[in-house]
Amino acid sequence: QVQLVESGGGLVQAGGSLRLSCAASGRTFSSYAMGWFRQAPGKEREFVAGINWTGRSTYYGDSAQGRFTISRDNAKNTVYLQMNSLKPEDTAVYYCAAHLEGSYYKSSSYKSWGQGTQVTVSS
Repeated sequence: QVQLVESGGGLVQAGGSLRLSCAASGRTFSSYAMGWFRQAPGKEREFVAGINWTGRSTYYGDSAQGRFTISRDNAKNTVYLQMNSLKPEDTAVYYCAAHLEGSYYKSSSYKSWGQGTQVTVSS
């Protein structure tokens, strides 16, 4: 079982950037594909980005395409989400999760969720 801890959230102005980190415990991190999701108040959890275990394949939700970049460092047991050109509608709690099986785009395909990190983008 991998345990995940997100960090790097905060308050940023529209157009700014943030880099989220997700640190994993356990020696099996490098064997997991990983994903980032987000959830705004009153909305369903939304897929943001996914990355396979090697880091060579990445996947993005429509809202992240062209602005966000997912990456990983298996030596550091960490996955990152670089977010640029942030918009107020990006405001949400961001979660990372370890992919179990199935579609990257579905939250039901993941296990071992982190506690989340708040991202707030002011206009």
